[in-house]
Amino acid sequence: MFEEALAISMRLGAAVLVGGLIGLNRDLHHKPAGVRTHALVSLGAALIVLVALPPGSGDPHRYDALSRVVQGVLTGIGFLGAGVILRNPDKQHISGLTTAATIWLTALLGVACGIGLYLPLTIAFVIGALVLLLGGRFERAFRRRWMKAGDPPPPAPPQGE
Repeated sequence: MFEEALAISMRLGAAVLVGGLIGLNRDLHHKPAGVRTHALVSLGAALIVLVALPPGSGDPHRYDALSRVVQGVLTGIGFLGAGVILRNPDKQHISGLTTAATIWLTALLGVACGIGLYLPLTIAFVIGALVLLLGGRFERAFRRRWMKAGDPPPPAPPQGE
């Protein structure tokens, strides 16, 4: 009983941690979905996975249920992500795509936490964090290097996207 409670606590705690860290990036870029939203998305995804496949449950019949749960999480989280995507009145800029993608990623990180797959979780988290931290700089450097003289500059993305 104690070992099971410890395993559940570690998985849920890891979900809140990785979700919160991704959300911190969004908060630092002044986006509407931040630490709380991302931590709760990750926690919810981990919890629903734990309900479908508790630690120590070796019953192969539960894997079918787990597959349906993961599909439901991915579908449901799409609606939440769609809520942060906005089209500006000028019809030129769409904002919130990166935040929507981080919400989707955070749900998947939560699924990995719930299953207890810490190695893929860690690798995906590090890669996602690097994309968030370095992606904007890379995009700007690429545009400076490869834009032809006389080309009109592309519309500037919203800050932090």
